[in-house]
Amino acid sequence: MTSFDYIRADGVADAVDGRASALTTKFIAGGTNLIDLMKENVERPTRLIDINRLPLATITETEDGGLRLGALMTNADTAYDPKVSERYPLLTQAILAGASAQLRNMATDGGNLMQRTRCYYFYDVATPCNKREPGSGCSALVGFNRIHAILGTEAVDRSIHCIATHPSDMCVALAALGATVRVTGLYGDRTIPFAEFHRLPGNTPHIDNTLQDDELITAIDLPAKGFSTNYAYIKLRDRTSYAFALVSVAAALDMENGRIADARIALGGVSHKPWRRPEIEAILAGREPSKDNFQLVADGLLEGAQGFGHNTFKIELAKRAIVRALSQAAKLKPAS
Repeated sequence: MTSFDYIRADGVADAVDGRASALTTKFIAGGTNLIDLMKENVERPTRLIDINRLPLATITETEDGGLRLGALMTNADTAYDPKVSERYPLLTQAILAGASAQLRNMATDGGNLMQRTRCYYFYDVATPCNKREPGSGCSALVGFNRIHAILGTEAVDRSIHCIATHPSDMCVALAALGATVRVTGLYGDRTIPFAEFHRLPGNTPHIDNTLQDDELITAIDLPAKGFSTNYAYIKLRDRTSYAFALVSVAAALDMENGRIADARIALGGVSHKPWRRPEIEAILAGREPSKDNFQLVADGLLEGAQGFGHNTFKIELAKRAIVRALSQAAKLKPAS
């Protein structure tokens, strides 16, 4: 680990000013990912701004009937908050599927959005990695790529620069729920629809999200509609705890008179960002909750999927997980 300066911010404006004054500065809260990356020399900030004193650790009601999760709420406190667990049980289930109890007690909601990929080659500074060092190459393309992406890997010119996946469980549920990210920076506040927060690698895979350099996440807004009755979060992994997803599925349904009125499906472990295709989800509107209809949607969501050898099995695995998650959501039987 290289040496760095450490300061504590007493206010949001102080934190933003401090970040903007030096681009090698990082915010730190729970530190559950950043410290690991610093130990491995993947991240080498010259200054850390501790934001734990900022007043961003609350859950409040929004004017439109939703909830606002402060960026410094821990993952554990968010998952077990009665307002979240009763109105957004899909989010609770996804959070509790991630990491360990100890990590969830430290990790913050804002930090969860900023997690970086767990690609082995990204962490190994002795190997080429376009995400770590743009232009150096992607070792995973020709290496062991069992955990890597199968969707959204191609740039506009059809070249492939990175097949890393986004590691978060919480973000998969937030994508399905249609959350909004609230940020502040030198030029004021703005909101970012969750689908536009994380980005596909394209030809700039070192950029994970659409935050500007000076911006700080202050909150995550959940819409009023929480899909609290028909939902399921399925996480398929190599061991039953403390492992990242090979494939995960967040499924949420609105049912009316035995038919599907609205459907949301987000996938984790398959792309550089939580994967959604609303135009494919819309196929289920007005249809019965049957296996054939769920298979139709699963095939659509995996359209264009590309395996790279060791991870080709994920294409069929994801399809089966989608059918299972939707079937369980329709039967009011949440699963993990």
